[in-house]
Amino acid sequence: MSRLVPAPDALVGARFDVAVSKMLGVSRSKAATLIDTGQVRVLNRDLSKSSTLQAGETVEIDLIEERRELEPIADDMAIRYEDDDVVVVDKPVGVAAHASVGWTGPTVLGSLLDRGVHITSYGAAGRQGIVSRLDVGTSGLMLVCKSDLAYVEMRRQFAEHEVVKTYHALVQGNLKEDKATIDAPIGRAKVSDFRFCVTPAGKPAITHWDVMERFGSEATLVKVNLETGRTHQIRVHFSSIGHPLVGDHMYGANPVLAEELGIERQWLHAMQLEFRHPRTHVWTTVRSSYPADLAHALDAMRARHAEDDQR
Repeated sequence: MSRLVPAPDALVGARFDVAVSKMLGVSRSKAATLIDTGQVRVLNRDLSKSSTLQAGETVEIDLIEERRELEPIADDMAIRYEDDDVVVVDKPVGVAAHASVGWTGPTVLGSLLDRGVHITSYGAAGRQGIVSRLDVGTSGLMLVCKSDLAYVEMRRQFAEHEVVKTYHALVQGNLKEDKATIDAPIGRAKVSDFRFCVTPAGKPAITHWDVMERFGSEATLVKVNLETGRTHQIRVHFSSIGHPLVGDHMYGANPVLAEELGIERQWLHAMQLEFRHPRTHVWTTVRSSYPADLAHALDAMRARHAEDDQR
């Protein structure tokens, strides 16, 4: 089924293959192939890959479906809430929100479609229905829109920070306060395409946290609420105050502690999602629980702390 997408303002004036590459999240060579084979075109005008996309034009996307079995499926991804408008999944670690260049693992969107879950056609190609994402290395609750009405309304709620997102994180060290707010802009780090950092040139980012449990000088379990939703926000903010997430080697975690606790990723889980239902407007709360690897690491930390107290 073909999709019609207005030329994005940010891509007006760009070469057509460059624009298609950015719109679909594919390589430029892949974009050129899609244009050459007629799978991506502009209505009422013949464009080659080197032509320039103009303001007001409409891009028609009619991709030949690739075999679904090429993408692994997350069979263990639980659904915590579902109705005709939205579905909230409990995303396992190692599952991406949607397909992207270079990613060959399972995705939330692909796994839902494989189960026959209807997803709205609203949204960028390959990212339909997605209004908020979790990192591949972060587990927990993620909402996907099934209806057009839900996509429009939930996108607004996320953009205006009306959705309450609660995470639990195990951070290194002993946080001084029982609760605090980190208000520091986040931008892409110059040293890496994958890392982010606190920088005056970044976008506003606000993280609220409350201590749930302390483990002496080694670690602190915290409840985290995000006022904004920047990429790697929790990881970057806690690293910036000298308390990286346990297991988060990218942002300065102690690899020895992670190994002793038996954890191979950052200790971070999206525990609760609260939102106003897009159709009924009823305040809706969806909850998760710790996956096995995080529960095991937390139990190991509690055991270490208990031993220290007995000495």
